[in-house]
Amino acid sequence: MRVLHVRRTRNTLSRVETLTVRLPAALAQEIEAESKARKISKSDVVRERLQRAARVPRRRSALVAIADLIGSVDRLPADLSAQRKRHLKATGYGRKRSR
Repeated sequence: MRVLHVRRTRNTLSRVETLTVRLPAALAQEIEAESKARKISKSDVVRERLQRAARVPRRRSALVAIADLIGSVDRLPADLSAQRKRHLKATGYGRKRSR
């Protein structure tokens, strides 16, 4: 008769680094409450949140978000950046107006 020996492995990740982080009290309480509710360690909660955050695409910068609009204003000269003073003078910008 043969007996199978089952070897249990620890519930930890292989080759992990230790990192100390100071958290606001509210966030620490939130993590602790989640760990108790799910019956997992606080480290596991933090690790999952960090991994989830790494997968979420970063928000685009404001310039990238409006890049398709840059240069799309109608009825303005193509060389406005080079000839802005001439264009402003031609349109009457800066002249005193009668009241």
